[in-house]
Amino acid sequence: MKPQAISRFRLQRHHLLDEPLADAVTICRDVCGVQAQVMSAAYLQLWARNHSITRAEIERALWHSRTLVKTSLMRQTLHLIPTDEFPIYISALRSSRVAQALRVMARCGITREEGEALTPLIIEVLSSEALGRTEIAAAIRPKVSKRVRAWMEKSWSHVRIPIAEGLICYGSSEGNEITFTRTDRWLPDLKLNPISETEAQCALFRKYLRAYGPATPRDFSHWSGIPMQQTKPLSDLLETDLEEIAAEKKSSLLLREDIPALNNRPGRQTSIRLLPNFDTYLLAHRAKDHLVSAKHYKRVYRNQAWISPVVLVDGSIAGVWFYRRQNKKLLVEIEPFGKLSRTVCGAIEREAEQLATFFASDLEFRFR
Repeated sequence: MKPQAISRFRLQRHHLLDEPLADAVTICRDVCGVQAQVMSAAYLQLWARNHSITRAEIERALWHSRTLVKTSLMRQTLHLIPTDEFPIYISALRSSRVAQALRVMARCGITREEGEALTPLIIEVLSSEALGRTEIAAAIRPKVSKRVRAWMEKSWSHVRIPIAEGLICYGSSEGNEITFTRTDRWLPDLKLNPISETEAQCALFRKYLRAYGPATPRDFSHWSGIPMQQTKPLSDLLETDLEEIAAEKKSSLLLREDIPALNNRPGRQTSIRLLPNFDTYLLAHRAKDHLVSAKHYKRVYRNQAWISPVVLVDGSIAGVWFYRRQNKKLLVEIEPFGKLSRTVCGAIEREAEQLATFFASDLEFRFR
């Protein structure tokens, strides 16, 4: 399978081609969640896929209509997902994320029983209002052992298990202070229909392939944080739905229903986007050689899991970029990895102009 066809398929699924524009909820649904470890980057991931989206629209979906929910999911990182898909993500990821949280506690001398006993205390504390991490810790500290109190002073992991179990999620922020709230209070209309772990993992694997295919079970494990021993059997369970194809120098899987879309050969259409740091498009596959050459890898995938904002040209990384707001100006600098055509440079500048509009600022733009 030609790399160009695979790139086009993924770009289309990620709303990175000129096509009918999607709202924030639809984008989060189609890309399997927007990475929100840095909230400003989450806003820009949605903007990159629909330049007419505003910050106010995203915040309404999160904090008012609550059609989006913010919580810790894949790889123990924060994501924005559609509220109606919350049960699928929680059921698919719960056991692996709880196990990971308990392993972290064990390294600090906290037993499984002590770790699990924190959950009912936290649920009780949040029974009437959303609270910040510090307030939760202060409320439960008198009810735990001296050893757990000492650990809590050095770690915020006391909320990890109830988050992984879907019992609490992120509430609206108070200034710079994030808050946690009980899911049954924050999302009272959510129907938590029982779904088994295997059924949920199959559903999530299908969603992943729809957005990031062709891919392998190992890629899915890397992206989701679910151990390989759990992801490996999924391809057998979904055997009738999957097609094995040669892609990116390896045998990969794609949903059989997506083969026509992959083979579709429309007219030439260039995609040029400014993706922010931690963009979900850059996180889905274990190997990254389809995105960036080894020579420039470290300029994108940096130390301490930091991922640079990138200039994406037809699905490949052509450079990195930086922005800074100063008074009423937005300063945007582009660092290309090689020579770019005049047409591509012009398209990049137009993207920067759209970004300035998003920030309601005047643009100062340059190539380094």
